[in-house]
Amino acid sequence: MIEGEVKRHIRDSGQIRVSRSLRDVAYKAMQTKEQLTAKLGREPTVEEISGVLGCKREDVVIALEAVSEPVSLYEPVFSESGDTVYVLDQIGDNNDDINWLNEIALKDAISSLGSREKKILNLRFLQGKTQVEVAEEIGISQAQVSRLEKGALNKIKSGI
Repeated sequence: MIEGEVKRHIRDSGQIRVSRSLRDVAYKAMQTKEQLTAKLGREPTVEEISGVLGCKREDVVIALEAVSEPVSLYEPVFSESGDTVYVLDQIGDNNDDINWLNEIALKDAISSLGSREKKILNLRFLQGKTQVEVAEEIGISQAQVSRLEKGALNKIKSGI
């Protein structure tokens, strides 16, 4: 009983309370990451880890972030010649009128794109696929993907 109470105290005495199930997923994910790193000779992706565990990608990311140590806002990020930059200095308020207007302009510019261009940008930048992977999925060459992507980005830039 005493051993159990000591373990519970150690488990629960962190700065932030994280559920046992979340800790278990994080522990399994860290073990799987080590095994895959040894097997693959490189650091595995979150998708590879979640595939081995049979979990959703989001669950693995949330679990790993939940068990990481919190950082103080007054933690120094950079210090040179007496000028120290803290984490707090890196955080900004993005809720001003300029950002709001930029977001509207960006949405308008994207809505003016064709469906093929939107699909290419979605696959490239939201799903993180390479131009070759996008080309295979859409059924065109990598060079065509490159041209369409560049054209779409230029349309967005000119629309903003």
